[in-house]
Amino acid sequence: MSKTIILFILIITTMQTASIFEFNKKADISNWNIVDDVVMGGRSSGNFYLDNEGHGIFEGKVSLENNGGFSSVRYSFEEKSTKGFSKVVIKVKGDGKSYQFRVKNKSSDYYSYITSFKSSKNWETIELQLSEMYPAFRGRDLDMPNYDKESIEEIAFLIGNKKAESFKLEIESIVLK
Repeated sequence: MSKTIILFILIITTMQTASIFEFNKKADISNWNIVDDVVMGGRSSGNFYLDNEGHGIFEGKVSLENNGGFSSVRYSFEEKSTKGFSKVVIKVKGDGKSYQFRVKNKSSDYYSYITSFKSSKNWETIELQLSEMYPAFRGRDLDMPNYDKESIEEIAFLIGNKKAESFKLEIESIVLK
C-alpha cells in the first residue's frame, strides 16, 4: 500500500465518532429528565428545554436549603457501544461555572462515572477521557476502577458546587470519539 492510502486510513480511523445526541430545533428531548436535590428534601430547581436555535438549555438555581445543593439533567438511551472510543466530546457554552459530566454503563447502576469541567461563556469543544472518569455515588468516590466498560446507557450534566447559585449551560452536541 502506498503511504497516501495508509495515511488516509489512519486519518479516517482516528476521526471516527458516534453521536450520543445532536441538538437541533426538531430534537426529541423527551428522554432528558431533570433530577434535583428535591429527591432528598432539597430546594434546587433545574429546567431543560430547546432554545430558538435548537440548543439544549440546562438552567436553574441551586439551593443549599434543607441540605440540598445540586441539579442535574439526565438522558437515558439504548445501549451504545464505547468499543474503539476513548473520549466523550461535548460542545457547550456555559456561564463560567464548573459542571460534572456523568456516564452510566447501565441505567440501572446505582453509581455513575464522573468527570468535571469548567465552562466558559463562549462555545467550546471539550474532550473528556472515559478512562479518567471515576465511579461515585451521592458525592462519595467508590473503591472501584475508573470507567473500563464497553457501553453506556445514560449520560448526565450536574451542577453542585457547594454554593447557592443560578446556572445556565447550553449544549450543542455530545459524541463519542
